Amino acid sequence: MNIRFLETFVWLAKLQNFRLTAEQLHTTQAAVSSRIASLEESFGIRLFERNSRSATLTPAGRKMLAYAERIVRLGEEMRREVDDADADSGLIRIGVIESIVHSWFPALMALVRERYPRLEIEVTGDTTIHLAHLLRTDAVELILQTDILSGPDFTNLPLAEFPVRWVASPTLGLAGRKLDLAQLAEFPIVSFSRHSGPHATLEQLLSTAVERPARINCITSVAAMIRLVADGFGVAALPPAVVQRELREGVLEVLDVSSEFPAMPLVAVHRAQSHPLAARIAELARQAAGEFDRTLASEPPRRPARVTRTATPARSGKQPAAKRGS
Repeated sequence: MNIRFLETFVWLAKLQNFRLTAEQLHTTQAAVSSRIASLEESFGIRLFERNSRSATLTPAGRKMLAYAERIVRLGEEMRREVDDADADSGLIRIGVIESIVHSWFPALMALVRERYPRLEIEVTGDTTIHLAHLLRTDAVELILQTDILSGPDFTNLPLAEFPVRWVASPTLGLAGRKLDLAQLAEFPIVSFSRHSGPHATLEQLLSTAVERPARINCITSVAAMIRLVADGFGVAALPPAVVQRELREGVLEVLDVSSEFPAMPLVAVHRAQSHPLAARIAELARQAAGEFDRTLASEPPRRPARVTRTATPARSGKQPAAKRGS
């Protein structure tokens, strides 16, 4: 039995189109048709109902699909095991959100370098929605982000959670008192990019707590968010893990807010049938995230930053304009 023929059968069952299947497997439509015909002849059954535009599974084809998928997965596993001698060489492309870049990603890179010294790594930093697109189009082999990708084609490995807290510059004079969302909304709010999970959570929280629309400034860059808030532009809900230096130096402080912001989940995602090292680097990412969490938990609590001056929010005064993300 030819595993490549079974792989072709599995992809045609998913895509239901000979042209798309040929493109996925980097072959011709004639080759796809020939492989399916060979399988049908070998088993003595008709696997697909064909027309000019699509190919749909017959009842017999549906029964065979589950077995074919298992055989293809076992074949991939066998190939990874026998290729171990060369597994630490070549190129792997990783996509990562900026919140991870600002926290435990350097530790992950150190682990990868130690474990696979000959491996070349290409890193793309972007938002979750764009990283998901990169993985779906096979532009990267592994992504580290906040959202899982559903479907049988993807494997999701939970890594950790980032607690999220409201932070601001000491110049706003918000430390040392209990605040609610309505009070925070009197200041410009700096948010992650529009359509991101944290931004959706923020909008939901504000919609139930604030009567008039809050001024939400969407920023695609975490570094730009941190800079704006540290300069006193407004307030933001950020993971303390990504602003450790700013908290140490006293340019940012954690606020006491009555409404708790949900934690930000982190997950590693790769294709179920992917680069042989994608799953292993995902495990290293979980290790790096866990060690980072333990390090943060062992640090002594920081003293609140000293307030140097108090800023009064203005609903109609001139405010620096922040570029809205997409």
